[in-house]
Amino acid sequence: MLSFYKRYSRTAFDIGLIVLTVLLILWLWSLFYRIAAPIVLSFFVFLIIEPLAKFLNRRGLKKSIASAISILLFVTLILGALLGAGAIFFNQVSNLAEKVPHYAAQLQKEIVNGTVYLEDNLPPEVIDQVKEYASTITQRVSGFIQWALTMLLGTLSSFSSFLFKFFIAIILAYFLSVEIEFWKNLAAKKTPSTFKKAFYFLKENVLLGILSYVKAQLKLVSITFVVILTALLVLRVNNAFAISLMAAVFDILPLLGISTFFIPWIIYLFIVGQIQFAIVLTVVLIIVLLMRQILEPKFTGDSLGVSAFTTLAFMVVSLSLFGVAGLILSPVLIILLKALYDQGYLKRWIHLPEEEFEQDDKDNGSAGIAAETAAVEEQSGRQADDRA
Repeated sequence: MLSFYKRYSRTAFDIGLIVLTVLLILWLWSLFYRIAAPIVLSFFVFLIIEPLAKFLNRRGLKKSIASAISILLFVTLILGALLGAGAIFFNQVSNLAEKVPHYAAQLQKEIVNGTVYLEDNLPPEVIDQVKEYASTITQRVSGFIQWALTMLLGTLSSFSSFLFKFFIAIILAYFLSVEIEFWKNLAAKKTPSTFKKAFYFLKENVLLGILSYVKAQLKLVSITFVVILTALLVLRVNNAFAISLMAAVFDILPLLGISTFFIPWIIYLFIVGQIQFAIVLTVVLIIVLLMRQILEPKFTGDSLGVSAFTTLAFMVVSLSLFGVAGLILSPVLIILLKALYDQGYLKRWIHLPEEEFEQDDKDNGSAGIAAETAAVEEQSGRQADDRA
């Protein structure tokens, strides 16, 4: 055991240093986000308003006027739509939370009625135990759903504080749009070369890829939302907007997807006897999945190269340790680590025991040289035979 620690001590130190750096970045980011959330939000607003402001500026308007027009359109159209959609969503989620106990009672009733058919073939104590388990599971599932919806309502209820931060972010985004050239020139002149190299590496290998990937996913999620909302409105389902929006959120999450939302709902419908509606929802689910499979390669192109499990696991850990700020930054960090690995930086930074891996490399190299030599000798023999 001591030899193992000696052999891998340098490797463990290198890996620990990288992990410590990642945790330090997440901690500093979460601290900055808590202190200056409006500044973080202002950058997102700036990214939205700047294309129109640039376009108007090229057409001859002063940058301050162009930025003001872009901000006004943003507030009028986008923010107004978000507030209206938020009000509808809050109302419909409240209705869903109130109906969860009714749905749970109906599910429990159907399960109990189903055990009547088994009473002739199973002992009474087994039937009682099945009923007890069904009651316990139903209560826990309904309690979890009601808790999740209540938490969502609590988050929406604190929307006023978010609006205040967002209002400040809009003002900051306006000034940033007006002064962006000044800040670009200042950064170009005063930023040390090491930080410039790091920024360009981050921009080329991480940020541009994430931006294009996010745009593609937003297109796919929007299509999913529109298809589900249209289907539910045609079927005259209550609270269709809230259900479609929550399904779209599940569609964003890696490793989960829309099936995580729809399959339990379909199973519930089969249990309570709404067979026709369950079949229709199954058809809707299949259509949405097929559309996503067809459109995803066209929209996303090459994958970011990080597995869905790794991304989701890293996001869960970051959310648990650092809250929403960790959730926002975690995809950037994990894709950055993947880029560092692809570029060979991690291999240079992490020193592995030579006796564990070098021998294999030498053996592979020797085998390759031997195979190449044999091939050359064989070719020479053939040429000699041809001459003869």
